[in-house]
Amino acid sequence: MISDQPQDSAPLWEAYKVHGDRQAREELILRYAPLVKYVAGRVAIGLPSTVEFDDLISYGIFGLIDAVEKYDPSRGVKFETYALARIRGAIIDGLRSADWVPRSVRQKARELEEAAQKIETELGRPASDEELSAALHLSTEEYYQMLNEVACTALTSLDELWKTDGNLEENIRVIETVRDTSSTDPLAAVELQELKRTLSEAIDRLSERERLVIALYYYEGLTLKEIGKVLDVTEARVSQIHSKAILRLRSRLIRWKQAFQN
Repeated sequence: MISDQPQDSAPLWEAYKVHGDRQAREELILRYAPLVKYVAGRVAIGLPSTVEFDDLISYGIFGLIDAVEKYDPSRGVKFETYALARIRGAIIDGLRSADWVPRSVRQKARELEEAAQKIETELGRPASDEELSAALHLSTEEYYQMLNEVACTALTSLDELWKTDGNLEENIRVIETVRDTSSTDPLAAVELQELKRTLSEAIDRLSERERLVIALYYYEGLTLKEIGKVLDVTEARVSQIHSKAILRLRSRLIRWKQAFQN
């Protein structure tokens, strides 16, 4: 995990935010540069070997710069907390713009989502591994291999940008919907509240192990390897559990979005 925000950063923030000191800005960027490597390292887990780590760093630097420029120290939020989301978002956006996921993998992810959604609609509960593999006409081994292949798409799912009816600055990432955010637009506030409720219900309907993986990965900051040690399973198995959980959440959110917009 990352250490707390340096205590001696206050003078730099005052110099930049109050007096517009560009040298203080550059020093802040350099001081917090390790955050980029940390986030890039976590995002890199499960990505294809063709994705260069240096590219992730480059994307993340833009996120760090954006965080430094938009951070407001007066709000009492640690810069690290604020910057991590910005850096991760910038890396994900960079990956999406580069279209790094093969079309065949995206197609498999869609097939999994559709199968999970259909079974849950019919049975009123999440689909089991056996039901999904049967619906896809795959053996158990082929099904788990498919989960491994789509893992690189699932890792970015909770960073997907969801648009509200407000302006661009009010758009949020799915993972941020579990936090309280203010909004002056009543319609956007209602939509955000419904999205929070739907995501919370979707998470509650996951299996105990799936909920634990989501919590440890997204909120505790553990890597898949570290989660594997906690659960006493292999890193590959954690990746499969994570992929399946994300597919379930994404399927539920897609149905919510369709219903809300109708």
